[in-house]
Amino acid sequence: MSRTISKIAKEIGINVETVRFYERKGLIKQPIKPMQGYRQYPIETVNRIRFIRRSQELGFTLNEIKSLILLNDSPCRQVEELAKKKLIAVQTKQADLSLLEKALLEHIDQCHNNKDDTCCPIIDSLQP
Repeated sequence: MSRTISKIAKEIGINVETVRFYERKGLIKQPIKPMQGYRQYPIETVNRIRFIRRSQELGFTLNEIKSLILLNDSPCRQVEELAKKKLIAVQTKQADLSLLEKALLEHIDQCHNNKDDTCCPIIDSLQP
């Protein structure tokens, strides 16, 4: 069942301009406009947009998503390599966030145990 751009946007919970943006980026194909009426998007386009949205939720950039789409007909090894690179980026972010968490916990503990209300260990640690 085909849908108009506004029906797709409403169904997926995105803006019509987002669909147009995906068209401009080459992530989805714009259907040919009929002589009368509106462009009709096939279910494959709806599924592609859902794939794009889910990939974004998982942290993939639009360029990475475009690569995934292009790799759809490629050997699994190429997709695996892209996934490995993304995994390394995620693991690096996790390590950085863990360090940040540890530093924040230490500063919060210092504030909690601070008896001098005129200075703040967190503010002091941020000063040069």
